[in-house]
Amino acid sequence: MTRRYVTDLRDGDLVDEVFLVADKQLRANRNAALYLTVDLRDRTGVVNGRMWNVLEESCNHIQVGGFVRTRGKVQVFQGTLQMILTHIDAVPVSSIDPVDFESMTSQKIEDLFVQLRAIMLGFEDPQLRMLMECFLLDDSLMRLLAETPAGVKAHHAYRGGLIEHVVSLMQIAKKMCEVYVDLNAELLLAGIFLHDIGKLRELSCTAGFVYTDEGQLLGHLVIGVEMLSEKIRQVEQLTGQPFSDELAWRLKHMIVSHHGSYEFGSPRLPMTPEAVVLHALDNLDAKLHEFTRAIQDDPNSGSHWTLFIQRLDRKIFKGAR
Repeated sequence: MTRRYVTDLRDGDLVDEVFLVADKQLRANRNAALYLTVDLRDRTGVVNGRMWNVLEESCNHIQVGGFVRTRGKVQVFQGTLQMILTHIDAVPVSSIDPVDFESMTSQKIEDLFVQLRAIMLGFEDPQLRMLMECFLLDDSLMRLLAETPAGVKAHHAYRGGLIEHVVSLMQIAKKMCEVYVDLNAELLLAGIFLHDIGKLRELSCTAGFVYTDEGQLLGHLVIGVEMLSEKIRQVEQLTGQPFSDELAWRLKHMIVSHHGSYEFGSPRLPMTPEAVVLHALDNLDAKLHEFTRAIQDDPNSGSHWTLFIQRLDRKIFKGAR
């Protein structure tokens, strides 16, 4: 029997299919009755499923990162597809084909690493180059970088998404520095590599993409600063010389400020030219990727517009296709 993927779902479809649970929450409606909301993922995307009038104990077997067989009906609610569930049951990992649930970057990971190494090992600043070498020589970290997505739901949410995002930003930044010659190009490129490095410990890719306990408690900004501090100490041990305080501050500042504003989780606003450029490029690459994927994956093929995308708070104009 042919699998029904998320991108195949249409308003009114009856669904009997297995999905990976990307998120699970029990909520209460205005009458205090509990309902279950789950984000159901396969390799093509995510659809939200809801089951009304549930009991807490009846949902204990549904776990984030696990697989479930769902039965229900697809409907459009406020411009977005969702599934109203009648049944949801856990299924063993041994019964599923991982290929159905794991999407990968369309670019070759080996090629992305070649580009990454060429940039980082080309630094002329000796401390920055040594710092980058310490990261590149950490085999366990590089294996994680090859697998980790840039996000769980939003942009580059697939295996290899983070290194694809980082290399894209680096290539754009190199072009920008040809125009804005006062920017410290090597500092900016190092900040780009480091800005999401904490996601290697914030996210787990063992079964789908879920947040680790450390990731939930600390977040990738704090984790990223910790990881940078660890590598700075390693540089000092290898060279026998202190690492520049100002360089360390500038790099850490780029990590903690790259979300750009307090409302989006930055404990500091960007306060250096390189930090504000990092935030702008990061936001541009993320939004453009979301727009492009939304157009490509939109099930509303008969319309010039995508369905309403809650995360972006808008529809996207596709034009005549």
